[in-house]
Amino acid sequence: VWIFPLLLSALSVRSASAAETLPTEAPLLVLPFTMSQAKSGQEAWAKSLAKPVLEKNALGMELVLIPPGQFTMGSPPTENDRDDNEAQVPVTLTKAFWLSTTEVTQSQWTQVMGTTPWRGKDYVTEGPDYAASYVSWNEAQEFIRKLSVREGVTYRLPTEAEWEWSCRAGTSSSWNFGEQDHLAKFGWYGGANGGSVELEQYAHPVGQKPANPFGLYDMHGNVWEWCEDVLIAKLPGAINPQVRTGTPYRVLRGGSWSSEIPSEARSANRSGFTPDSRFNDTGVRVSRTP
Repeated sequence: VWIFPLLLSALSVRSASAAETLPTEAPLLVLPFTMSQAKSGQEAWAKSLAKPVLEKNALGMELVLIPPGQFTMGSPPTENDRDDNEAQVPVTLTKAFWLSTTEVTQSQWTQVMGTTPWRGKDYVTEGPDYAASYVSWNEAQEFIRKLSVREGVTYRLPTEAEWEWSCRAGTSSSWNFGEQDHLAKFGWYGGANGGSVELEQYAHPVGQKPANPFGLYDMHGNVWEWCEDVLIAKLPGAINPQVRTGTPYRVLRGGSWSSEIPSEARSANRSGFTPDSRFNDTGVRVSRTP
């Protein structure tokens, strides 16, 4: 998936009022923070909500609590290979939410949808724990609708701001593990095997690489992940931002196994496609609000 030219159109950003009362049950995290502080924040918010940090649904899908907080979204001008649509903005997230620890697998997708959109396609290896691919934004919406009915709770896609906050997990570096030369250890991308995109050309089983400080796997690489937002040229800086209008495209984050250069898997990298588009490296990760 590549970055489309962005339409510099009018945008609509839903933001909470500045007068909105922030949660007092547990403190907001402020980036940067350490792995220990990430875990403490998760535990504090779980206690305040009387919920566990890690939950498992009927599909066997694990969801981890992501505490809210404040961070600078986007990338600094000094970050290598950054794009013009990553100009930094301040963001405050006031609500905790749960995020699936991995991308939706082929088994989970089939259990809910009864379909196998990847079957018979090129650049696919099949197996229950492989990340589901050839998933469009529209199909992701149908998946979360059916999953919500099945589970009796409301699932959704993460907003773009929630996705980046969750990916960074307290870090301000290009990747949540630090330097680029470690990407092959932490993520599946086209150059992970000797720099050749001709090797292992498929989405891999989820959760095979180390998790980030929040306990999330494959935030860098494997499959691009759809977010709820419309893709626009400028990041929205606000309280609980969500972009609803402005262009025909929906946000994709995280890079994929087919990303030929590591920069596509950076925490701040933004891409997008039309909501009916699906490819061998597009998948989904689900969110749930308490």
